[in-house]
Amino acid sequence: MVERNLFAGFGGQGVLLMGQLLAQAGMMEGKFTTWVPSYGPEMRGGTANCAVTLSDQEIDSPLVTRPTSLVAMNLPSLEKFEKTVEPGGSIYVNSSMIKRPVSRTDVKAYYVPCNELAAEMGNDKVSNMIMLGAYLGQSKCVDVETILEALLEKLGQKKAKLIPLNREALLKGAACVK
Repeated sequence: MVERNLFAGFGGQGVLLMGQLLAQAGMMEGKFTTWVPSYGPEMRGGTANCAVTLSDQEIDSPLVTRPTSLVAMNLPSLEKFEKTVEPGGSIYVNSSMIKRPVSRTDVKAYYVPCNELAAEMGNDKVSNMIMLGAYLGQSKCVDVETILEALLEKLGQKKAKLIPLNREALLKGAACVK
């Protein structure tokens, strides 16, 4: 099993956090992982993406030029990276912000209204966790509970009260792609 993923959006959408959690969860489950962030000079609103590779074997290069999955949280990310996805791969589209369909026919496309679902939950900050849940619902590369363990490790005990909200967001995202 080798999953080469690219998570892309603008700063403030939690794109790097999605990648960090996936990489951390992969390590916690005994997989080989890499996480390579990339972002523009702006702190919020600039471009941000990260490459995450999960594998059962050692990874020869952390670079992801032909991802098996793309998570596009905004239109510029879809336009920039859609063509790079490996044929037969998957593209996860934040349909709240991207109104056009995926133009390729040789990949699977999943449309997840992340922002609307987050607003329904009463917390706009969980749109990234909804998308991560959609990705996990299809790829099944790591367990949702392991993602939550990684999140708790990142947040610390003082913010442990946020775990149930994030669990709900992950499950809501997974339900979107069933």
